[in-house]
Amino acid sequence: MVLRSTRRKAGRGAAARTDTINRDETDQAATVPGLTANPATNLLMADIVMRAGSYVLRRFVERSFLKGRYGTDAARQIVRNKSLSSTLTSVVIARVATRSVPGAALVGTGILAKTLYERGKRRRDARMQGNNELLDRTDT
Repeated sequence: MVLRSTRRKAGRGAAARTDTINRDETDQAATVPGLTANPATNLLMADIVMRAGSYVLRRFVERSFLKGRYGTDAARQIVRNKSLSSTLTSVVIARVATRSVPGAALVGTGILAKTLYERGKRRRDARMQGNNELLDRTDT
């Protein structure tokens, strides 16, 4: 069995084919409808709309998580009064998680470890409170 390379050497023909492809892609891009004729402006507008939508969705999800425990009005105030440092921390952690697979694994592992720690701490605190109540009964 003989294996042959499918790569072609760059030559005059390859450059001519690349130019033709680029011109064809440019012609197709010109026919794509947008808000303006300027593709850079269209990209900027799309970026603004995506960021605004992300912001609205994030606030909705935060309020939804808090609404069950604190009520609608309290949840709205909690989300509105979020500190700048808390917001920046969330942005940085989300950025690390979305940049790479190792970043996502690191952030996911950190969230899991924090959840397990807090659950264990809650159990320990509940046990200590129960023990203190029992000890208070014996003192009286």
